[in-house]
Amino acid sequence: MDLGLKDKVALVTGGSRGLGRAICLGLAAEGAKVIVHYGRNQEAAAEVVEKIRAMGSEAVSLQANLEDREAVRALIPRAIEAFGHLDILVNNAAVWPTAWVKDMDEDHWRRTIEINLTAPFIFCRDMVNHLLQRGVRGKILNITSQAAFHGSTTGHADYAASKAGLVTFTRSLAREVARAGINVNTLAPGIVETDLIKPALEKNRQKYLDRIPLGRIATPEEVAAVAVFLVSELASYITGATIDVSGGMLMH
Repeated sequence: MDLGLKDKVALVTGGSRGLGRAICLGLAAEGAKVIVHYGRNQEAAAEVVEKIRAMGSEAVSLQANLEDREAVRALIPRAIEAFGHLDILVNNAAVWPTAWVKDMDEDHWRRTIEINLTAPFIFCRDMVNHLLQRGVRGKILNITSQAAFHGSTTGHADYAASKAGLVTFTRSLAREVARAGINVNTLAPGIVETDLIKPALEKNRQKYLDRIPLGRIATPEEVAAVAVFLVSELASYITGATIDVSGGMLMH
């Protein structure tokens, strides 16, 4: 099935590992050119770029600290410079620190909101302006979480709040830009086998498995397959939606 992604240019934040890595590789498999954003792990990002090039697609990696407003504001222009334009933005990068609200200091809260919500807002704003200036259609996908709807019971209230904000922001933006042919959606994974949650799974895997109706933890690749579809031409009549890929945790 042709998803209409050949030669489209996509920026994936947090693309060097986990779900972001799987999305980058999934897009490349469909012929897209991919910009792999990373925060710290240059080696991992380079490995993703190498894999994409081995698949016959083009790729570059770009570093940016998502706590640094200047770096965040510069990322979309740098991505555009890499291939001349952008067609697709996937806001995947996120942090998942642990602290109960009673113990959470303001810097902990600020960092989570800055990376998980403020940076995606800036990227979305700049991406929309780029598409409007070009007069073309485009796709934006924001990765949220089932926690946006259920809240957190494991000391991640800041994460849940940031992801809930991203859902409502996405719906609002989708309404603003729909007539311009810009699709804006969210993808809500449940528990995915990534580095982000690895320490928690090692500590008590069964606790997390018990929360999943399908009884297993998702692979990054099966969640990425849905993400790739949502930024494809076949999903052009979907906007403002939150797609549940949580193994039944959300059933939204």
